[in-house]
Amino acid sequence: MSFRHVFDATSLREYDIRGIVGETLKSEDAFAVGRAFGTLIGRSGGDVVAVGYDGRLSSPMLEQAVVDGLKASGMTVLRVGCGPTPLLYYAATSLQTSGAIMVTGSHNPPNYNGFKMMIGRKPFFGQQIQELGRIAGTGDVLPEAEGSERRVDLAHDYIGRLIADWDGGDRILKVVWDNGNGAAGEVLQRLVRSLPGEHHLLNAEIDGNFPAHHPDPTVPKNLEQLIDAVRENGADVGVAFDGDADRIGVVDDKGQILWGDQLLVVLGRDVLRDNPGATIIADVKASQTLFDEISRAGGRPLMWRTGHSLIKAKMAETGSPLAGEMSGHIFFADKWYGFDDALYAAVRLLGIVARMDGPLSTVTDGLPRTVSTPELRFDCPDTRKFGVIEEVAARLKTEGAEVSAIDGVRVRTPDGWWLLRASNTQAVLVARAEAADESGLDRLKQALAAQLAQSGLQAPDFSGENAGH
Repeated sequence: MSFRHVFDATSLREYDIRGIVGETLKSEDAFAVGRAFGTLIGRSGGDVVAVGYDGRLSSPMLEQAVVDGLKASGMTVLRVGCGPTPLLYYAATSLQTSGAIMVTGSHNPPNYNGFKMMIGRKPFFGQQIQELGRIAGTGDVLPEAEGSERRVDLAHDYIGRLIADWDGGDRILKVVWDNGNGAAGEVLQRLVRSLPGEHHLLNAEIDGNFPAHHPDPTVPKNLEQLIDAVRENGADVGVAFDGDADRIGVVDDKGQILWGDQLLVVLGRDVLRDNPGATIIADVKASQTLFDEISRAGGRPLMWRTGHSLIKAKMAETGSPLAGEMSGHIFFADKWYGFDDALYAAVRLLGIVARMDGPLSTVTDGLPRTVSTPELRFDCPDTRKFGVIEEVAARLKTEGAEVSAIDGVRVRTPDGWWLLRASNTQAVLVARAEAADESGLDRLKQALAAQLAQSGLQAPDFSGENAGH
C-alpha cells in the first residue's frame, strides 16, 4: 500500500508538531507522524520508540494513530500511557529507546494538540521536523511492516527516582500544588504521599477541559487560585504545572510569584555550592539580575537562545548542570538527566526551602528590584520578521550600541536592557524591556519603538501593567 501525506502548513513548528484538532490536526496526521518518524528511526539503525500522551480529550485517539504509524514502519512501540511529558522522557532515557513521541498540547487551549519528539537522548527539532514532513509528503517511507507493541508502566520507578534526590532538612513544609487538571495528576498524587511535609492538592484530577483555569503558569491570572490557597493555608510554598508538567510556576509564602529567572537564582545558588564555577544557562528573555546573581554566587552565567530544544543542546555542549527559561522550563543535569521536568524541579526546590533558616520570601524580597514590561508579542509576517531583526541589528551596530545578537537583539544601556527577537513558532516579533525604575523603562520603550518605526512597524501596546521583578 502506497503512503503519502501532506501536513497542514501551520503544524510543523520549530520545536514540535502542533495544530487544532479536527482542523489542522487529525488522526491521519498522527499516523503520518508515526510512519515518517519510524522511518527516520529505522534508517538510523533504531527500532524501539516510546510513546506517551497527556490528558486532553483528543490524546487517546492521536496516540493510537501514532502507534499504528510506528508499527507500520516496523517499530517496537513501548506504550507508556497517560502522564506528564517528563515521564515519557524518563522512559526513553531509562529504557534507552531509539526515539520517543509525546502526544501533548502542552499549555495550549483544549482544542489544540501535538507531538514532542526525541531521537536517542536528544531533542528532535528544527530541520529534523521539516525532514519528517518531507518524508511524509513524498511517501519516502520504509516498506510497510508489522511492528509490535507492549505497555510499560514506569510511574513507580519514575516517582522513586524523583524521591531519591530529595535533600531537605528537618523543617516540615506545608506545600500547595496546583496541577491545573493537567497530565501530572496521578503521578503527583503518588509523589506527595512519599514526600515529607503537609501537602494540599488543587485540581488534581486529569481533565482535558481544564475547568478550573488554563494550565499555563506563566500567566498571573492562572496562579490566582494557588496564591489564595497558599495564603489561606499559611503554606511555605506553592507550585503549579502546565498541561504536561514540563514547565513550573512557583509562589512564595507571601503569595509572590517567582518568575522563571528568579527561580533559577534560587536553584542556581544551591547547585553552585556543589559545582563551583559551573555554567548556568538562561534564555535571552531573563532578567539581568539573574546573570549578575549567578556571577556573584561563583558561577558562569551564559545567555542563550529561547527554546527548550536549543537550551538542551547547549547544556550538552557546555556540560552545564542547570538551565532555565522565563517560560518555566527548568533543566537539571546535576544528578538528573538534562531534560525539562517540573516535578523534579519542584522536589529540588522544596529541598532547598526545607534547608533554609527563614521563609522563601526572604530570598524573593532580597533580590534587586527592577521594573519590566511583560513579554510583548505582536504580529509580523513570517516573510518579514527575521528581516526586521537584521535591519535593527545593522542600525545598532552603526550606532555603536552594546548588543548581544545570540537570539534577536538584546541591547544594554545605562537604564537597563531591551530585547527584540523573532518567534521561531509564530508570525510574531517578541519584545521585552527591564530597568531600575519607571523613567528608565520609559526611555527603553522609546528606543525600542524608534527602531521599529525605522523598519516601518508600529510599536507594541506598552499600556499593559509593568511587572515588578
